[in-house]
Amino acid sequence: MACGGARMIPAAGVGRVIAPWILACVLLLCSSILGAEGAIGVNYGMLGNNLPPPEKVISMYKANNISYVRLFHPDTSVLAALRGSGIGVVLGTLNEDLARLASNESFAASWVASYVKPFAGAVQFRYINAGNEVIPGETAAHVLPAMQNLKSALQSAGVSGVPVTTAVATSVLGASYPPSQGAFSEAAAPVMAPIVAYLSSKGTPLLVNVYPYFAYSASGGNVALGYALLSADSGAAASVTDGGVVYTNMFDAIVDATHAAVEKAGAQGLELVVSETGWPSGGGTGASVENAAAYNNNVVRHIGAGTPRRPGKAVETYLFAMFNENQKAEGVEQNFGLFRPDMTEVYHVDFAASAGAH
Repeated sequence: MACGGARMIPAAGVGRVIAPWILACVLLLCSSILGAEGAIGVNYGMLGNNLPPPEKVISMYKANNISYVRLFHPDTSVLAALRGSGIGVVLGTLNEDLARLASNESFAASWVASYVKPFAGAVQFRYINAGNEVIPGETAAHVLPAMQNLKSALQSAGVSGVPVTTAVATSVLGASYPPSQGAFSEAAAPVMAPIVAYLSSKGTPLLVNVYPYFAYSASGGNVALGYALLSADSGAAASVTDGGVVYTNMFDAIVDATHAAVEKAGAQGLELVVSETGWPSGGGTGASVENAAAYNNNVVRHIGAGTPRRPGKAVETYLFAMFNENQKAEGVEQNFGLFRPDMTEVYHVDFAASAGAH
């Protein structure tokens, strides 16, 4: 989901998961150090003109046992509502601010002074997220210097222990099948290699947005629904064998393809955080309340088990999104919410299940 809620769909219509992944799946089917175990969060998108006030929203997070929140851009009213909540916060920058953050140290300092320093201590910042889904692209070159300037600004402001990272879509991958062959694309690699090296040197995870839904909906029925939904009964025909490892769901396969890409770029052991994942409850192929409920509940129960490449290593994960947002594009984009703007559930997600996920 692009910054602020405008989703970027590649021209080919493949969505979040790149074409080589889908083609490979079709061929097959036709022949955190920083994250607590089971840690689960929800993205708080605000592209709606009928959403409840921040105080009520944060109360909803607490009432539903949601440990973390991700904000796509700084909002002082939301940050104020988060004071003393105990909820971990991923705070994003606007993509349009990346160039100034990269080139102007004083702007980075003022950003920290406005949105982090006044709330530090009372708000539990997990990460500062410099840019969302801008790699590859015209803004990509600004990401690393923006991260570096923000980190320096935090240190100068006396704010310690807040890592700075960025969020990428799976479009950074040029190869993703089988997962062990995951690699960054030619367009993304020159930008991603120094970023993952920097993150590795700081012990900071990379954020990645993972959407099996878009691979499923674009596959013309060639990706098994159970494989996309993390359904335990998806069956052997829906599994992917990678050497001696069997993948029974696409979520793990995408995460591990990204792990492989990061390792090939020279950053061994770098952690990944799934900063977005979700399934729409309406508006498109395979989009239903039943499927959305199944996917998100399966994710919550599954993340504590890790992935085949990192077994037993819980994957800190953020569902997308808290609300259906009426100012987004019509169709699936308006139907990713767990809740309606009147605060009633679209379907129930048992967040407490993540604590014992294995």
